[in-house]
Amino acid sequence: MKIVKDIFLYLSAFVPMYFLILTRLIIDIINDNLTFNVLNSLNIILLITLITLGSAGLIINVFHSKDITKEIIILKKQNITDRHFLGYFSLFVLFALQLDVSYVCDFVLFVIILIFIGIVYIHNSLFYINPLLNILGYNFYNIEYLEVKSQRQEEGKIFYKGELKVNQNYFVKFKNGNFAFIDRK
Repeated sequence: MKIVKDIFLYLSAFVPMYFLILTRLIIDIINDNLTFNVLNSLNIILLITLITLGSAGLIINVFHSKDITKEIIILKKQNITDRHFLGYFSLFVLFALQLDVSYVCDFVLFVIILIFIGIVYIHNSLFYINPLLNILGYNFYNIEYLEVKSQRQEEGKIFYKGELKVNQNYFVKFKNGNFAFIDRK
């Protein structure tokens, strides 16, 4: 089940890019720059499916997860959203604008690149690099925290919608060392 959740999180990271490519494809068809053929129909179906799966996967992972919630006290925090967002988002823009998925060779290249990036993304637990979360208002933090129950001091990476406050208690759903959310308890 963990690998399925990881794949959904990976797909969610690319939702902005899928949306850019889909928008470009639809605008080209509307303006008669492309014909509505089998490959373009498959592209549209694939992109809508990826957008749906990525969005659903993020919603399930963030709001309907059965992960254990821990109470913590934030000791130190550092907002590092900007370190990852712009580099990754610029990749989306270049990828979406330069690749013409209306050609079979570019479509195959698109799928192969997504598979390669997915393998690296999942294998290295790069779930914190997720522009969709940043677009939705989440910030990414490196934190030092005290787990209330065990009184252990640890470090982690966490998403939070808003500004974290030091020396305040939060309930956190830890998915892994690179991906956690403040719970809304």
